Amino acid sequence: MFESISPESCKVALIAGGTSGERPISLASKDGALAALQQAGYQVEWLDPAKKEDLMRLIQDDFDVAFLALHGKGGEDGTIQGFLEMIGLPYTGSGVFSSALSIDKQKAKTFYRAHGIKTPASAYVRRGEPFDAERIMQELGQKCVVKAATEGSSLGIYIVEGAEAVRQAINDALALDTAALIEQYIAGTELTVVVLGAEGNAEALPIIEIIPQAESYDFDSKYAPGGSEHICPARLSDEDTAHIMATAVAAHNALCCHGVSRTDFILDANGDAWVLETNTLPGMTATSLLPDAAKAAGISFPELCTKLVQSAFERPSARNMSLDTE
Repeated sequence: MFESISPESCKVALIAGGTSGERPISLASKDGALAALQQAGYQVEWLDPAKKEDLMRLIQDDFDVAFLALHGKGGEDGTIQGFLEMIGLPYTGSGVFSSALSIDKQKAKTFYRAHGIKTPASAYVRRGEPFDAERIMQELGQKCVVKAATEGSSLGIYIVEGAEAVRQAINDALALDTAALIEQYIAGTELTVVVLGAEGNAEALPIIEIIPQAESYDFDSKYAPGGSEHICPARLSDEDTAHIMATAVAAHNALCCHGVSRTDFILDANGDAWVLETNTLPGMTATSLLPDAAKAAGISFPELCTKLVQSAFERPSARNMSLDTE
């Protein structure tokens, strides 16, 4: 069965690139994952789903597993996951439902709230629908965070104040996406928590405290060298640490995540931890948070990638695939 395959005899399709606005980040993640997988002993070949011939190779060639280093639409939204399910190839990360749910910030909030997870109040606007910026501010406050509803890597995120600025930010977000999420602004310490494992058997890695050079953890803060400082473990009390780690695992389970997730938090001045969003395919670039958290837990990058490959074979659908091929 697949579970018994050693790294040396395991042929990995490293899937990266794609057509989303996060393609450059995906290619950077590919470089990090490729080196780590090769160091762990895997046979690795990079395939780009933006190329039809590479998609055909996933069908025709004898890969044992797909390692996903995609970000954004087409990669984190269940699209590639559904394709891989159809062709019977095990893959890293969350499944179709979890991926589609987690990338939609408003739908994810519905599941957070259903599981008692604190998340900022929000409003939702679809492209083509009228909206009243003044009324939104009456509900959420004068200062708001406007987000393109299904974009990642802080694309289409604006921290704005006042009706005209909120109105413009919503229009800008809707130019990038079919819907916009408007959130209550909460000041505080930015934190993120990586969770590894299957739903119901997941564990949080050490919390990372993020100190961005800009006002918020925006695109440049995430990916530009020196854009932010990462402190791991975060400077928190034992009580806050335990609570936030448990909440990250709860978010992972609420969204049915598998293998890996990364949940972002704001810890406010009153000590309340607010969940902002959960990422099902965290970045693996030189400045990414996932490798940092793993390192703090004593897990090297090659060991982390090995864990993710192993998790691909632990998914129930992957076990069915292995039975079908015997």
